[in-house]
Amino acid sequence: MTKVVTAPRVSSEINKLKMAILHRPGKELERLTPQNLSELLFDDIPWVRRIQEEHDNFVKVLQQNNVQVLYLQNLLEEILKEENVKEKFIDELLQVNGVTSPKINNYLKEFLKEKSPNNVAEIAIAGLALNEIKIKKSMMGLAEYIYQDNYFYIKPLPNLYFTRDPGAMIDGGLMISSMKTAARKPETLILKYIYKYHEIFRKNNIPWWYDDSYPHSIEGGDVLVLSEKVIAVGCSERTTPQAIEQLAHNLFEKGSSVERILVVQIPINRSYMHLDTVFTMVDTNRFVFYPGIKNELRVFSIIKEEKGFSIHQEKDLQTALKNALNLYTIDIIPTGGLNAITSAREQWNDSTNTLAIAPGVIVTYSRNEISNKIMEKEGIKVIPIEGSELSRGRGGPRCMTMPLLRE
Repeated sequence: MTKVVTAPRVSSEINKLKMAILHRPGKELERLTPQNLSELLFDDIPWVRRIQEEHDNFVKVLQQNNVQVLYLQNLLEEILKEENVKEKFIDELLQVNGVTSPKINNYLKEFLKEKSPNNVAEIAIAGLALNEIKIKKSMMGLAEYIYQDNYFYIKPLPNLYFTRDPGAMIDGGLMISSMKTAARKPETLILKYIYKYHEIFRKNNIPWWYDDSYPHSIEGGDVLVLSEKVIAVGCSERTTPQAIEQLAHNLFEKGSSVERILVVQIPINRSYMHLDTVFTMVDTNRFVFYPGIKNELRVFSIIKEEKGFSIHQEKDLQTALKNALNLYTIDIIPTGGLNAITSAREQWNDSTNTLAIAPGVIVTYSRNEISNKIMEKEGIKVIPIEGSELSRGRGGPRCMTMPLLRE
């Protein structure tokens, strides 16, 4: 079992990163075809060997900076060694994947029960297709006949290497996301089981602030922990205002240290699906921002009161940050500089999706040369990584990292 000395806790976006959950891209990406790209939220088909090399290099950079990297698949394997947990997981895995035929359901249950924890974990992530199991013709339904070899009983999860989205540590508790799209809903099942049964969370009595039982969607890429008392949440393509309000209620009522939530409303657009694709924190009073949406932003504050909370609209993002964080000055660094074309091109390749591993020290994609030079001129230490294939999934270093512990 993976050993963790200190209980998970994140009360900063920039303090030294000590521990994080990642997922190495694998067989699930080999399932992508031109026909299912849209359904699985990809714009292109990555080169799997190269994307693994790029991800391994990213992990190496984190480890060289004393970050303990925990692999999501390993954590899942560890809890599935308990037979009762494995059986429950298989039941819910089939349910979340919409296996409704009683005959097929029972057959798949028995098929998966015979598999090792390692195999079950891999199937949960990489998927299980009709042509990989021997289904008798008498058991086949209409779907099997129509979709044939393209039919997945358990759908692959090619977006799982973006571990930021299924959940987020806020203060000493965990927010398990309620995912917007069907393609990503099984990801939260995996995190939920790790939360319920792995000793990292279980032995530390980690509270939860939200989970996928709530009907309104919220995703981890929209959550930025700005300080112990302030978080920012994007109201975006993937996160609804109802979910943000419910999260606020849970944080305020269940004993978190959070007293204020800055709600940043961004345009509903795939180019910037989460707040961290247009805005991230890189130092104590410095932020990276995509200037192309400046005129479309609206910012609100949800403030904890003695009973409940109040909501009011802020003048603008910069003013809201200064007031919420009690800072005299705020520096907003525009990605791509003032060139609209460069800025838009580099935002598409995740120039704004920076991962702070310490105050003023960030990991970014090397391909965003203009934005990286601007940040270096501003005194930010930039650690570049290759991301030609990683970026095809529409996410950067922050998206690929779920922090569990910061100093």
